[in-house]
Amino acid sequence: MAVDVSQIASIETEPGTLPATMTAWVIREERFGEPVDAFQLEEIETPEPGAFEVVVRVMAAGVNFNNVWAALGEPVSVMKYGDHPEYGHHIGGSDASGIVWKVGPGVTRWKAGDEVVIHCNQTSYEDPEVHGLDPLAAPSQRIWGYETTWGSFAQFTKVQAQQLLPKPRHLSWEEAASYGLTYFTAYRMLMDQASLQPGHRVLIWGAAGGLGVFAVQLCKIAGAQAVGVVSSPEKGELIKQLGAVDYIDRNEFKGMMRRGGESPEEEKARFKESRRFCKAVEEKLGGAPDIVFEHVGRATFPTSVLCVKPFGKVVICGATSGYQLDFDVRYLWMKQKQIIGSHFANAWEATKANELIEQSLIRPVLWQTMGFDKVAESHQLLRDNKHLGKIAILVGATAEGQGKTADGPGAIRAEVGA
Repeated sequence: MAVDVSQIASIETEPGTLPATMTAWVIREERFGEPVDAFQLEEIETPEPGAFEVVVRVMAAGVNFNNVWAALGEPVSVMKYGDHPEYGHHIGGSDASGIVWKVGPGVTRWKAGDEVVIHCNQTSYEDPEVHGLDPLAAPSQRIWGYETTWGSFAQFTKVQAQQLLPKPRHLSWEEAASYGLTYFTAYRMLMDQASLQPGHRVLIWGAAGGLGVFAVQLCKIAGAQAVGVVSSPEKGELIKQLGAVDYIDRNEFKGMMRRGGESPEEEKARFKESRRFCKAVEEKLGGAPDIVFEHVGRATFPTSVLCVKPFGKVVICGATSGYQLDFDVRYLWMKQKQIIGSHFANAWEATKANELIEQSLIRPVLWQTMGFDKVAESHQLLRDNKHLGKIAILVGATAEGQGKTADGPGAIRAEVGA
């Protein structure tokens, strides 16, 4: 049945009362495949908040690659875990800004009408790790809008109350929906996992990408020096504007990239290129990096381990070029370097990071804003690598620029990419 999205921004109920149904972009197991086919509009029952839960009216949502995987059903089907088996469908979207519409029992900090952004980490309040270690260590930990049913590509979404953060008043709805997943990930990597300090030298892979643009800005405000690896001089100039001391065009060092399965001769040539790259990094930073900001994986990881200074840290949150890593471990143990894994952020880290956005010390970087009817199409752009930066989706907002209630710099509008 066709669903009319022309009235998606119209809600017949006042805050505190939910409509019986809502419009949502839904993925179901029987139509796994390309995003343009897997995502389909449906009218479904609006979820009610449980204890310590909140239902938010989504004003804008952010697009991330995780829901390309959800659409494809790869590398694993999201339907097999989280709360998907209970409901039988998936609504994607792990970034959102919106208005608290209804609160569940036990929620005291938030009330209907509050304007919020949502961080995407969920855990059970009953897990002891949440109350002293770190929610990211809890066995129940999951990413909202990927490992959960109720994401942001719908008129309403259901979240835990601890996921809510105050919406920065100087940002529009689409700007506020554009930064959470990547920015909070970069914040945990650098500020907590790698203990970024003033004076540190930092090498950032993919510095003009979704993670890198925030890593560069964090280094600047922390008093650290950053050099970013980018794919063009234009992107290099962007990260210099964001605070990098310089950049390296990765196209000048193509031979350093690890493919896997190199012959001894090929590996010798690759290692030589990595040495040349490391020398270039040291020249631009004035010394070897204290921290390497990694998320590329197989292609770059051997160079990261080689490049970081003795007793330095390689912090990694992903592996876009492949997760099977092959590197010369002698450079790790003999120089006493550290490899640190990192995954998203907890509520405290998200809160502290969001305060920097509120103070305009960190700015979102947004490429394009699309209407609610473009959710499937936007994910296909990511799938086909035809996007040029972060995409935001208008849901409850009827036009760009709405939701801004204070003066201040908004998002940086730019074409970006690793």
